[in-house]
Amino acid sequence: MQLAAAGVAVGTQGGWFNRFAEAAAADPKRKRSCILLWMPGGPSQIDTFDPKPGEETGGPFKAIETAVPGIKIAEHLPLVAKQMKHLAVVRSMSTKEGDHGRAAYLLRTGRLPQELLQYPTLGALVSKELGDPKAELPNYVSIGGRRGLSDGGYSSGYLGPDYAPLLVGDSPDEPYTRRPGLRDLAVADIKPAVESSRANDRVKLLEGLNADFAPGREGTATASIQSAYERGLRLVNGSASAAFHLDDEPEKLRSTYGKNPFGQGCLIARRLVERSVPFVEVTLSGGFMGSWDTHARNFDRVKALCDILDPAWAALVADLKDRGLLDTTTIVWMGEFGRTPRINGNLGRDHYPNAWNVVLGGGGIKCGQVIGRTSKDGSTVEERPADVPDLLATICKAVGVDYEKQHLSNIGRPIRIVDKSAKPLTEVLS
Repeated sequence: MQLAAAGVAVGTQGGWFNRFAEAAAADPKRKRSCILLWMPGGPSQIDTFDPKPGEETGGPFKAIETAVPGIKIAEHLPLVAKQMKHLAVVRSMSTKEGDHGRAAYLLRTGRLPQELLQYPTLGALVSKELGDPKAELPNYVSIGGRRGLSDGGYSSGYLGPDYAPLLVGDSPDEPYTRRPGLRDLAVADIKPAVESSRANDRVKLLEGLNADFAPGREGTATASIQSAYERGLRLVNGSASAAFHLDDEPEKLRSTYGKNPFGQGCLIARRLVERSVPFVEVTLSGGFMGSWDTHARNFDRVKALCDILDPAWAALVADLKDRGLLDTTTIVWMGEFGRTPRINGNLGRDHYPNAWNVVLGGGGIKCGQVIGRTSKDGSTVEERPADVPDLLATICKAVGVDYEKQHLSNIGRPIRIVDKSAKPLTEVLS
């Protein structure tokens, strides 16, 4: 089973891969990719992309101009502000689920949890529709995740293990307050434990045992194990695992992204979509309940988180643009809900699904605009309310996935990729 998450190190790429990547990016047949910047805990919309300066609910942060005249965001995102022409802010998300686990599951799958049916997360759905089953790299990679209260939100559900994510830097059994380090971004078991000749002998032995065992035991479990084994071997024996090795990246570029797990995770995400991985997510986590759960000291914590988020996100957009990849890569920034406009006695903001925001950008998105509007104090949506199915259908259309398509569940029930109530935000689609 360790082979399913293993790889081998290779030498530096020199200039040939950059030329290859540029040619691949220009290919009109190139499939699209999606990068999800996941903010667990629920970031404060008023202190990021829907500032309310001068209002009692606005807090101490100033609003700053962006590269798009008339669009202002919070002062601690100055580099992202310069990339606003490549982004679109949806300020009118309105949902009903205020529990972390249930809301995260909802945003990541489009459904609320059910006891007897495990829905697949968005990454699994996109990887099934756009991925290459014979690719060396997994079609869904999750970087720096701390699953915590929503383990099910990372599952491939009824789609099966072929579409489960490769988890990089994920430690679900460790305390949720632990902050991941740079070394956690390594793929587990990336180097074989024995020399290649012995490894090959072990592979042959296992193949022989499987050949004797499999006949008469056909079924999902046997097929899933065999598939995981084959995927692991492709990653071990191929050269694509070099995507996870950042030593060949210029030191200046690595520093631009930020020498922290989130910044380097965003750089890995760029390297993965460069190699046609259809879905990559990078989590900005650490601290109690995922960092953005700012019931206390909201303003100090949001500033500290934005100091990590701002350079990494801006560098990712610029890097994708420079490499000709932005037009085929959709970027999504979101958490599971927002925070209350009211500031509590601990200088914090509490859970608030009534009115909050997400940000979309890159390929398939009509950028440089704001969709929706909240009230003067930020407590209600006054224009263009959007629910989770609307958002997920919009993302699907941006990446070229038919959101009305149906898959069969494990009990043979046809289930749409996105719920039938979905109404894509057509004004945000290019």
